[in-house]
Amino acid sequence: MAERLQKVLARWGLGSRREIEDWIRAGRLKVNGRVAELGQTLAEGDRVQLDDKPLRAPRRFTGRRRVILYHKPVGEVCTRRDPEGRPTIFTNLPRLRSGRWVTVGRLDLNTAGLLLLTTDGELANRLMHPSTEIEREYAVRVHGEVTPEQLRELREGIELEDGPARFLDIRDAGGQGSNHWYHVVLAEGRNREVRRLWEAIGVRVSRLIRVRYGPVTLPRDLRPGEWRDLDATGIARLLDAVGMPAEAGEARAEPARRPRRPQRGRGRRRD
Repeated sequence: MAERLQKVLARWGLGSRREIEDWIRAGRLKVNGRVAELGQTLAEGDRVQLDDKPLRAPRRFTGRRRVILYHKPVGEVCTRRDPEGRPTIFTNLPRLRSGRWVTVGRLDLNTAGLLLLTTDGELANRLMHPSTEIEREYAVRVHGEVTPEQLRELREGIELEDGPARFLDIRDAGGQGSNHWYHVVLAEGRNREVRRLWEAIGVRVSRLIRVRYGPVTLPRDLRPGEWRDLDATGIARLLDAVGMPAEAGEARAEPARRPRRPQRGRGRRRD
């Protein structure tokens, strides 16, 4: 049975559907020697090339799906290579024998906290898709006085340049003087949305940390620059959140692995 090209390649762990669609638009993918188009399907026996290099289904179908938690520090970018030479998160991630790490959403240069990465592009796509309404929770430190009326405005909705937006929940987390902490929850992942919502009411964000993505919370003992495998129970919860079936053995709990200490300080530096 033929399936859409981007869905097959995402299942192979080569990227998210959105990323693969960008490859198609750029003319980077070929099927049986012809440049692929959006809507292209792939059948058994078809030959696929990316940048004229052949792609084949990895052996991951005989292995297990993998998800890791990464504590992104401020100052790292989420791209594989940065033209400005800034540090990238992929420097700290474990090496894969086949497939590639697909990021579940991104965090900007000045945002820290929980970043999920998986070898399953279809899982990544569903976790990011607006239709699943997966919650993202952030700890936010703001500079300036915030009134009850402004908090109500943030909950009810504000018109941004790319459409209306609001926080599903806002919780006061304390603080001193003009620096105050809040926990806020969103169900979408638009660019700099948390910062833009606060800026819309005239308040500056001085620190931003993602502490939860769906059912997965940033562990307190996972330090910036470190990664950890998500156990089978955690993966099963992610699959359930997006309506995907678990593979054999995935619902069985396994102990979370502590990251190995790097030779030069943070994270596990292999790639």
